[in-house]
Amino acid sequence: MAYTESNMLPLGTEAPDFLLPDTVSGKTVRLQDVLGETATVVMFLCNHCPYVVYVNPEIVRLVADYKQKGVGFVGISSNDAVVYPQDGPEAMKAHAIETGYDFPYLFDESQSVARIYDAACTPDFYVFDKNKQLAYRGQLDASRPKRNEVAPNGADLLAALDAVLKGEEVSTRQYPSGGCNIKWKS
Repeated sequence: MAYTESNMLPLGTEAPDFLLPDTVSGKTVRLQDVLGETATVVMFLCNHCPYVVYVNPEIVRLVADYKQKGVGFVGISSNDAVVYPQDGPEAMKAHAIETGYDFPYLFDESQSVARIYDAACTPDFYVFDKNKQLAYRGQLDASRPKRNEVAPNGADLLAALDAVLKGEEVSTRQYPSGGCNIKWKS
């Protein structure tokens, strides 16, 4: 598994719409269904990536804290489930329940949503303000597995969310996320 950094979608980009199945509820979900009153976080995740596994407890904690503040959350897995069946819909459902995801966990089988978000790795985070404008993209924080000098703390994503919630500008000093590359279909 190659370490890949995220692409940096231009700030101000309007949140691309999507229509994807939620592996937990079985419902079809659009962007409109997950928009928060104050902000929306779109996360590209997968079940087996050690970078995602490492930060999952922080993601769960952050979602619990910020959903109460009007932030909407959604997770999307775009990996090729034929080659990586552990990232298929049934495994995603089990993983979401076991991990405690309190947000829709959507399967992007065609990989078209990953492409319109210019996603490159898992995990990858995008924060949109209440007007659906991209305010932040990049890493959760500086933590990485095998580099134990920084424990997962959500610092970068939290700073962006706090600024958006206060109606302030988010710092443009943003760092790409890093992790497993999205497993593209050939």
